[in-house]
Amino acid sequence: MKYNRRDFLGATALATTATLLTSMKAFDSPGVSPNKAAEGFSLQIMAPFWGFPGSVTAFCKKAKQEGYDGVEILWSPDSAQELFSALKQYQLSVGFLCRGDEPLPAANLATFKKVLKEAAENKYMKPLYINVHSGKDFFKYEDNKKFIDFTVKYAKETGVPIYHETHRSRMLYSAPASLRYLEENQDLRLTLDISHWCNVSESMLGDQNETVDLALSRTDHIHSRVGHEEGPQVSDPRAPEWKNAVAAHFAWWDKVVAMKKQQGKILTMLTEFGPSGYMPTLPYTNVPVANQWEINVYMMQIWRKRYS
Repeated sequence: MKYNRRDFLGATALATTATLLTSMKAFDSPGVSPNKAAEGFSLQIMAPFWGFPGSVTAFCKKAKQEGYDGVEILWSPDSAQELFSALKQYQLSVGFLCRGDEPLPAANLATFKKVLKEAAENKYMKPLYINVHSGKDFFKYEDNKKFIDFTVKYAKETGVPIYHETHRSRMLYSAPASLRYLEENQDLRLTLDISHWCNVSESMLGDQNETVDLALSRTDHIHSRVGHEEGPQVSDPRAPEWKNAVAAHFAWWDKVVAMKKQQGKILTMLTEFGPSGYMPTLPYTNVPVANQWEINVYMMQIWRKRYS
């Protein structure tokens, strides 16, 4: 039978709408204590620029229209002027992603410091936070620790929170690898993207609860992508076959939100389902099996319902 892309996309849209309505009902109930949050608590939900096909300005406009509080984007001085103009126009906050990519520790750290300083000390707007991809999974502990030491000191100097992401190929690529960093660096604060840990460990981490709970207690920012035993991103969190994986992630997120409500602190969250590459595609066509933007908006809406 000849493949017809238009027919497929039309059928997918109808199926997605029906699944969305069903899955939203399953996850719109409160997941944490109904007790009133302590003064100071707020939830700020950010839109990801990663995978967006248009300009920075078009992205900010669409994020505002959907109801996001801000955006998260890789720091780049080349697009800074357009970005900050759009942020001002659409009244959005911003969080930056910063990293070094070099394979040698000293060069990587030098780039890391350079881009962090550019992002934190930009002349336009103070970022709400900076998320960092720190070090490498193959660097020695002593080399990776230098990234932590720098960010702890620099965050205090600038007043810009800096969070280290639990990300594959980086320092905190798995639960067991992260344990020493968490135990020996009390000021280490996290961006929790626990989908990576599920993928690396080929499990939903049920045998590593103590490490996971320690990580949850250090979390200030969440990337709410749902992973599973064999990958960092389910095809579509609205699909019933992923119910258990979605429930596991919400159970972790519930704990973080409950802590922030009790502490009266801000929690930021990025809806970070990714484009093709992360998003599975159909063979021979490279057509994504679901719509990235719709899924991220869905995650934002579920979080609003569940944690408001």
